[in-house]
Amino acid sequence: MPAVPTGPGSSPGPPEEDRTPAPSPADGTVPAPAKGSAKSEQTRALILETALRLFQERGYDRTTMRAIAKEAGVSVGNAYYYFAGKEHLIQGFYDRIGAEHQAAVRPVLERETDLEARIAGVLKVWLDVAAPYHEFAAQFFKNAADPDSPLSPFSPESEGPREASIAIHREVLAGSKAKVPEELRDVLPELMWLSQMGLVLYWVFDRTEGRERSYRLAERGARLTTRGVSLARFRVLRPLVHEVHELFTDFLPGMTRVLPDPGSVGKDG
Repeated sequence: MPAVPTGPGSSPGPPEEDRTPAPSPADGTVPAPAKGSAKSEQTRALILETALRLFQERGYDRTTMRAIAKEAGVSVGNAYYYFAGKEHLIQGFYDRIGAEHQAAVRPVLERETDLEARIAGVLKVWLDVAAPYHEFAAQFFKNAADPDSPLSPFSPESEGPREASIAIHREVLAGSKAKVPEELRDVLPELMWLSQMGLVLYWVFDRTEGRERSYRLAERGARLTTRGVSLARFRVLRPLVHEVHELFTDFLPGMTRVLPDPGSVGKDG
């Protein structure tokens, strides 16, 4: 997801068994099927589904890999064979919701060329896809909020889902009829993804029926973003966009990147 972020040390450490090295798959009575096979994918999906259910029912901190394996009907070794720990199960969740979002936004991106409609559509589709996981997201929020946690959307472990989500925003810009300065085509999608993270944070705490306020926030955020992109056409404002982007890349873990000198690019306009 694409997901959600109280500070380091705010939550208890993992249960003792989850701090021990992953046992060998051979400790189970039934060996794990070879990865990549149909049975292997079914087993992996079963473990992930079981983990998500237990996280919701018991809470993330109180759920152990042993409990997940028992509920899924596999050995502890087999559970570790597919997921090295609970954090990797959350990464599996990030991958799943990201893949669902990628598929669900196709109709919006194929139908709309107006930038505001594309942004709003992508954000609202994410809310649709994430709806079944709302209570679960609230359960592990305090862990994902820890900047040192691999569950953080800014962690190195979350790079894959993060980059996939940014790629959607890159496609949003590329397929719109809006004129986007070439020098901002790499910067804006990351800022749009950060805006989406703000929406995700709000959604976690949204208790309105049907998360109605989150949908309203998505629409208003899309309108504001579109205005910002429109203003970025003016060359005098482009350095401000770079400055805002650099602010985030300098201070958010996982986002750091050496950017080109704004004065050396974009001589057009």
